[in-house]
Amino acid sequence: MDDFVCTFLDPPLRPSIDPKHVLSGNFAPVDELPPTACAVVEGSLPPCLLGGAYIRNGPNPRFAPCGPHHLFDGDGMLHVITFTSPDEPTFCSRYVKTYKYTVEQKTGHPIFPSVFSSFNGLAASILRGLLTVARVVTRQFDPVANGFGLASINVALIGGHLFALGESDLPYAMKVTPNGDVITLGRHDFFSDEPFSIMTAHPKMDPQTGEAFSFRYHVIPPFLTLFIIDPNGKKQRDVPIFSMRSTSLTHDLAVTRNYVVIPDIQLVMDFMEIAKGRPPARVDLDKVPRIGVIPKYAEDESELVWIEAHGLNVIHFSNAWEEDGGETIVMVAPNPTFVEHALDRLDLARPIIEKIVINVKAKTLVRHPLSNQVLDMGIINPTYAGKKNRYVYAGIVAQPMMLVGVVKIDLSAEDSVSGGGTVASRLYRPGCSGSELSFVPREPGNPAAEEDDGYLVTYVHDENTQESHFIVMDAKSPTLETVAAVKLPGRVPTGFHGLFIKESDLNKL
Repeated sequence: MDDFVCTFLDPPLRPSIDPKHVLSGNFAPVDELPPTACAVVEGSLPPCLLGGAYIRNGPNPRFAPCGPHHLFDGDGMLHVITFTSPDEPTFCSRYVKTYKYTVEQKTGHPIFPSVFSSFNGLAASILRGLLTVARVVTRQFDPVANGFGLASINVALIGGHLFALGESDLPYAMKVTPNGDVITLGRHDFFSDEPFSIMTAHPKMDPQTGEAFSFRYHVIPPFLTLFIIDPNGKKQRDVPIFSMRSTSLTHDLAVTRNYVVIPDIQLVMDFMEIAKGRPPARVDLDKVPRIGVIPKYAEDESELVWIEAHGLNVIHFSNAWEEDGGETIVMVAPNPTFVEHALDRLDLARPIIEKIVINVKAKTLVRHPLSNQVLDMGIINPTYAGKKNRYVYAGIVAQPMMLVGVVKIDLSAEDSVSGGGTVASRLYRPGCSGSELSFVPREPGNPAAEEDDGYLVTYVHDENTQESHFIVMDAKSPTLETVAAVKLPGRVPTGFHGLFIKESDLNKL
């Protein structure tokens, strides 16, 4: 029946869901790779990396799709490099063994539907919906009890444990073994006293308290629920947000000293669209985006303030902090100029990094573009999370949804909009593209260290040579010069978010 729908009922596929397009080039999936030694081919690894590991998540479909496929549909795969010695790191690629992965591994082909690609044309949508119901009734799978399990977006340390995360399920606990392998421990609900089934892929850690601030969205009221995971990894009580008017595909949140900031964006989930033969995940251009500000430890939404923000659709926060004794919140975030392309083509969406200044009492905000370049995946020195920082490091976006270089933006520069705030930049060689950066301080734990005293690490793939490298860049260099490069034994496909784990944290996993 799947083959019939794909062959005869699917309309011509637009590029964003055509697997021939979506899974081409470095978006093509790779096989698992067991722990394999690799060589440092340029420079030398800084001491602050030794004993630690860099982990990056991304979509990597286990089975070739027979029909429509969106980039967001791929099974999660972690690409991990561990620095067991200064001369011979170990690299490994492993699937996150989610419920979806294990079920489809048994059936031998993909059977889970996707809100981004499965519903195209009325006939195909109806039949795929009936097929899903039939599979649940016959117990081929039970997504209500076990989730949809992609876990392909992010990795995070919460309560001293490592998790792979996705929007459609609970996080999956992971472990990096002493020999550099990666093991899936299982779906995790943070010892919750009340059942819940999904969670954002971008929980925000408070480095001062060790708490993780998180949320989940719903298709029925309340459309969004906030909650905290304490330093011991236990979920606290829910704070439902009933003033959210529809299901917003809110992807990230910001945390300051006293507040949580929630974006209510124009990316929405509307399952009534399936009855029209359209995907439920869509862009609502008639909706006015808003920014919500609520005290971190609010017991309900009575103190929540909503501020309308026309044209502001924050998908990823780089950082946020307070000024003027808490009366002002400053946020730094990329914003898609053309949000209608945000689900299809990041390069056409043209994200621009902005500084957003919120007056909490007056309920107003002012926006300042920080660069005229198309940039995304902005990161900071993680020790400055929730505090005022000076530097943001972001990827230069090019067609099609690839990061072809890096910029360093000085937030204190007065003439940032014309490019004066860009104090360092680097383009990769033609044919090369990289992943999201991670910042590693040169002297972890040194309070006197300068904010940019450290290294930027990432994976870079060269289409010309079909080789992937792990590279280390000097964050202080005006050209972000390479300090070290490791040739990897396997290709690293274009993916999403990554994390460096220092030795002391890695040993606790």
